[in-house]
Amino acid sequence: MQSVNFLNGKLATENGSAEPSVTLEESPPNSPPIEPHFEPVIQLPIVEVSTNEEEEQELIKLRAKLYRYDTSDTPAEWKERGTGEAKLLRHKTKNTVRVVMRRDKTLKICANHFVWPYMELNPNCGSDRAWVWSALADFADEQPKPQLLAIKFANVENAKLWKEAFEKAKKIVESECEAYIGKPDSDQESEASCSDSEEEADSKTQDKEKASPTSSNIDDKKHSKEEKSTSSEVTKATEDMTKDLTNLKVTEQE
Repeated sequence: MQSVNFLNGKLATENGSAEPSVTLEESPPNSPPIEPHFEPVIQLPIVEVSTNEEEEQELIKLRAKLYRYDTSDTPAEWKERGTGEAKLLRHKTKNTVRVVMRRDKTLKICANHFVWPYMELNPNCGSDRAWVWSALADFADEQPKPQLLAIKFANVENAKLWKEAFEKAKKIVESECEAYIGKPDSDQESEASCSDSEEEADSKTQDKEKASPTSSNIDDKKHSKEEKSTSSEVTKATEDMTKDLTNLKVTEQE
């Protein structure tokens, strides 16, 4: 068995014969580190994530804190729903406007409902930076629920900006939204439209009665046919009786 010695950085055996040494090349300075690359075994398709906001135009975006009025507890109280960016989004073609708000970090929706012309922003008592309004159908929990909401801003200026944008959104929905175009503006117009619809319905029913025979008309026709048949039978019987009487010879008794 041979012993191995290192002489002057060279590998040498016991008999003094030297073997070539192995030298490692150093990488040049300021060179990027070499990262290993591995091809995936299964190629996964690229999935596009949609936020349903691609077809909408942003009217306003302000940072605020949202509350909801919880009536499940006794007594009822205001509960914080989330802090984040509150936005008013207008649809580019349908001209609908909705309130959308997502929580910070998690980006979970805490407000998602449409703006309608009957909605009113009422100032919260004791604060000039908060507004209160009611929504008949809020989709924040994926199921429509009526909610009483309150929003609080950092300063009075932001609260006024939100109020102005909200009123502008109401006018857009009332004048340009498809759901409100062609609706009557007063009770008289609605009553007139109702009376017109009733007249149209009556005329349609009369036309149907003329076109298709009813049960009463069918019964009258049946009775008339029966009367005609009975009268013809009676006349025929009377004629036969008169013929028999004429043919009958009466002799006087002696």
